[in-house]
Amino acid sequence: MSARTLSYAQAASLALEEAMSADPRVVALGEDLGRGGVFGQYRTTDGRPLAAAFGSDRVIDTPISEAAIMGAGVGMALAGLRPVVELRVVDFALCAIDELVNQAAKNRFMFGGQGRVPLVARMPIGIWTASAAQHSQSLEAWFAHVPGLVVLAPGTPQDNYGLLKSALAGDDPVAYLEHKELWGLQGEVDTATPVPIGPCRIAFDAGTDLTLVSWSRQVQACVQAAERLTQEGVHAQVIDLRTIWPWDRETVLASAEKSGRLLVVHEAVQAAGFGAEIAATVAEHTRARVARLGAPRIPVGYAPVLEAESRIGTDKVLQAAQRLLRR
Repeated sequence: MSARTLSYAQAASLALEEAMSADPRVVALGEDLGRGGVFGQYRTTDGRPLAAAFGSDRVIDTPISEAAIMGAGVGMALAGLRPVVELRVVDFALCAIDELVNQAAKNRFMFGGQGRVPLVARMPIGIWTASAAQHSQSLEAWFAHVPGLVVLAPGTPQDNYGLLKSALAGDDPVAYLEHKELWGLQGEVDTATPVPIGPCRIAFDAGTDLTLVSWSRQVQACVQAAERLTQEGVHAQVIDLRTIWPWDRETVLASAEKSGRLLVVHEAVQAAGFGAEIAATVAEHTRARVARLGAPRIPVGYAPVLEAESRIGTDKVLQAAQRLLRR
């Protein structure tokens, strides 16, 4: 059988394990990979570290230097390998931003396609409970702004398996943004079902009164809000974008045209978040009424009451949807 129940972390590890078995050019490097990764995302489904299966020359433990890790990954990719660069959390990836943004993303363009950088940078995003401002950021808009980068944000075990397989098969650098609080999420994974880069996923489809667009962990809050709206006689469609760049404009525009109302929801700070790009595009091409819901422009607090101010849960989504429906 090709379908099995896996956690979000296991799904990604399985995708990497299969890619490494099929292609000796696929390698992984980063901190703590030898013991299976901080979140267990480099362990086989039976719990063994991938390093035990593929050796330390393909699952490489590195020093604590993000710039060195990313720089080595870019060099590996240019030399013909297909590296997976593990940066633990997106907050730490900022130490490697030059190598990713100015080297990996631009190489294909600046050298006329002579060099390619088939690199996957795993940089988990989102609030991490009780981890405060330097470990809880969602920076997908930063990477979407950079020409040359593919930006992916899987929200389910199925998508974490399928999108990582697609990312590993590509020839361009990928900002791969898993969520820090989804690692234990269980779900069915069908390894025979491909998940291509680009098309979105319809996460909930009850009608055409309202379009909700989100990605990563916030899709769950949107689905829960849509279920509650159904009880009020409002029928919403929830779109899981899952590919931030290139994003599925056609599906979003078609849904917004039908419903006449679009709410974009993300955990990232609302100011200059990627939701603004979606909202502006919908406003330019349809007559739909548009609204956004994101976090306030504050650092994520350590204290639970402060952290809650930055979380976008079901109640906040429901309230934002109700405000839009009254307009």
